[in-house]
Amino acid sequence: MTITHPDNRPAKPGRLTPPPWLALALLVAALTAMRLVYAGALDLRTDEAYYWTWSKESALAFLDHPPGIAWLIRFGTAIFGDTLLGVRFGGIVAMLVTQLLLADIVRRVTHDVRAVAFAVLLPEAALYYGLLMAKVAPDTAMIPCAVAMLWALVRLSESGNPRWWLAAGLFAGLALLCKFTAILLLPAVIAFALVPDWRRRWLLSPYPWRAALIALIVFSPVLVWNAGHDWGSFRFQLVRALASHPFSFRTVGEFIGLQFGLVGFVLLPVVLSGVAWTAWRGYRTREPVAILLSTAVLVPFGYFFWKSLTLRVGDTWPMFLWPAGFAATAINLTMLSREGRADWIVQSTWAWARVAVISGVAFVVAVFLYYVAAPWNLLGRIDPVGAEAGFEQVAERVRVQLRQTGASWIATSDYRTYAMLRWHFKGEVPVIQVNERARFQGFRDPGMDAIRNRPGLHIAREPESRLPWWDVTTATRQPLERVERSWRGVVMDIYALEKLTGWTPELSPPPDSPLFHWRVLAGQARFDAIIA
Repeated sequence: MTITHPDNRPAKPGRLTPPPWLALALLVAALTAMRLVYAGALDLRTDEAYYWTWSKESALAFLDHPPGIAWLIRFGTAIFGDTLLGVRFGGIVAMLVTQLLLADIVRRVTHDVRAVAFAVLLPEAALYYGLLMAKVAPDTAMIPCAVAMLWALVRLSESGNPRWWLAAGLFAGLALLCKFTAILLLPAVIAFALVPDWRRRWLLSPYPWRAALIALIVFSPVLVWNAGHDWGSFRFQLVRALASHPFSFRTVGEFIGLQFGLVGFVLLPVVLSGVAWTAWRGYRTREPVAILLSTAVLVPFGYFFWKSLTLRVGDTWPMFLWPAGFAATAINLTMLSREGRADWIVQSTWAWARVAVISGVAFVVAVFLYYVAAPWNLLGRIDPVGAEAGFEQVAERVRVQLRQTGASWIATSDYRTYAMLRWHFKGEVPVIQVNERARFQGFRDPGMDAIRNRPGLHIAREPESRLPWWDVTTATRQPLERVERSWRGVVMDIYALEKLTGWTPELSPPPDSPLFHWRVLAGQARFDAIIA
């Protein structure tokens, strides 16, 4: 007895039948519920709290990033309030939207239900998507927008309707409104338009240019904000990109190790293999979708690998590229058979894909249980979640000192402590980061009437409590106590608490003030020389 597939070709012996859609839906629902529990159970990380503070402001953009992540958090807190789930709910939705878009891309290309099922399950098998999409970051907001842009271009390839360029431009602009690294998808779009035989049609068509204009218009809030703030966001990001560092095996190893950990020890090789097959197929036959998906992975991955030779690449930076890899991998599963590849290639590719999904989902569930249910700290101070957990211990001591000292406001000297204190106090008392004021351009008045000529309480993680810029202020600092922040029995950080008198912080110091710059960077001078 033979099994008939959706493309009406008989299946080869030993191949699995398409998975029941009900079982697939129940599995995705269970894993989504797991992410919801994770989102509501774990303390906010410091960056999450920092982005939450942005959601309370009406600024068009911010020094560190465009405003997309603030809008995503505001969406969640409008439904669930200023709760853990409220802050992270947007990430749960972003994951589901990404899965639906990937499923539709694969469906339109292959018409194979098994490939569609793999497109849904491959993200579930990757730790970053299957669990950590519940941890909001600019990348979390960008991912569904970037995938939506790819989806619009797949619709363009399928239908030939040039109006899909306009949708792609809209989604590209939204992706840029979330994070600047979306620009790394531009080579894929260019290759999609120019490598296939239709290049002359799109070069002479107004639609790609209209799409670029739409993307620019959608991105314009960031341009308006930067034009009024000395192009601060671009300076902030480009200084890091242009900074030169010596070659380091450590940073290369960290980058590769993070990809294995966040994508999957089995899944990463499977995806890279699928992308390689897709790139070879696409550029050999000039097939637009294969060119688009493979280039959307290979160019950003190559860029981040190159940067990792001298710079530590952040754990979330490459995460926007792998969904295109999941789509390419799922499509490749079907295309190998249709191209008449050797049975052993087809069978081993499907077998490794199944192993990647099963082992990956099991690993994601194990990590979830470790953080939500287990009592141990197996990684000590390097635990990525524990390293930022337990801040309520510090917040409680701050409350006690506010009562005992009569302080009416809280001062911090790093954005992480500032964000966590704003999260824990939620407007009860003004919280101000007194240095790095460039980060807070366009923020509302935190309540200067309660601060002016009143004592404050300074909280800083040691040894950052002894920064030299304090010498330019008139503040008198009286040491009070040291507070330990611990997680599962391991001390993660120690904070110094001091009483401040004789000084009122300046919210808008001049740009040449040491209290304005976000940090002292040798790369800043190099950047200024380049743009001069």
